[in-house]
Amino acid sequence: MSAPTPRSTSGAARRRSARGRSTVRTIVDVARGAMIGAAEIVPGVSGGTIALIVGVYGHLIDGAGHLARGVALIVADGLRGRGLARASAHFRSVRWGVVLPIGVGMLAAILVGAKLLAPLLEEHPVATRAVFAGLIAASLVVPIRMVGARWRAREIGIALVAAAITFALTGLPPAGEANPSLFVVAIAAAFAVCALVLPGVSGSFLLLTVGMYAPTLAAVNDRNLGYLGAFIVGAMLGLGVFVSGLQWLLANHHRVTLVIMTGLMLGSLRALWPWQGSSNDLLAPSGDVVLVAALFLGGAALVTALIIIEHRLVARRLLAADIESDPVPDAAGHAPHRG
Repeated sequence: MSAPTPRSTSGAARRRSARGRSTVRTIVDVARGAMIGAAEIVPGVSGGTIALIVGVYGHLIDGAGHLARGVALIVADGLRGRGLARASAHFRSVRWGVVLPIGVGMLAAILVGAKLLAPLLEEHPVATRAVFAGLIAASLVVPIRMVGARWRAREIGIALVAAAITFALTGLPPAGEANPSLFVVAIAAAFAVCALVLPGVSGSFLLLTVGMYAPTLAAVNDRNLGYLGAFIVGAMLGLGVFVSGLQWLLANHHRVTLVIMTGLMLGSLRALWPWQGSSNDLLAPSGDVVLVAALFLGGAALVTALIIIEHRLVARRLLAADIESDPVPDAAGHAPHRG
């Protein structure tokens, strides 16, 4: 039997290397999705912030936009008898190899987190908030670096205004536990889903302020399909409206949009101040302050390590750098060509 030629050996090695990189990417994307899903359970922590930290923000914005428009076109074109060509074009534009592993990780983390993270926040609120405050504080470097060149005075002012607005909103006291109708559930989901794509805004916190956090968590734990179905429908409607606008802003006003995101993240730290009263009022530090400070630094160190690891994986071409948000499709409904 003849020995393999150098060319065939080289080709086989390249294929093995490509499969290895694909496996690494899939595992990492599942882990990224799990971190985003876990964040969605904790009031005050934005899933969009975590997506930004772990480098999949562009993928999620792009995929969510195509999915929402595809679903909308199925309904609109179906009723008008125009077929499904435009909807199919949007579905084909979704980077399923990235979005699906992230979605699997998010779903698994939400199901597990509903059982573990929420009780942890209730039993150890000071320690839990300290960890997440460190995480968010360190993650501010991500949008700051994405803005790029030196910040101008006007941009600093815009960021501070956005931070002040978020600071005020996160100070709202939680409402009493509600027993909402499915219509109200869908409306709340449409607003809360913005947390998935807008760093600094916590969907769980929004649900908490309107008294729907506990019922939603119970619906996840009890597998209440009617409630969850209404929530998903509302979330899809919210994505259809919100994501398109955010994509347009990122495409046409990229720098100022990132500046505002930075401000939103900065202001959201108010919700994660470790010492808070039952009405979200800020309290003076008490108890084991040294331990709380250590937990804060631990959260910051975790984010720093994640950023360093991702940069090294990108440098070694085991991961692709995050993509920019996809601009608005052309008149035919097709997404712009990627180079």
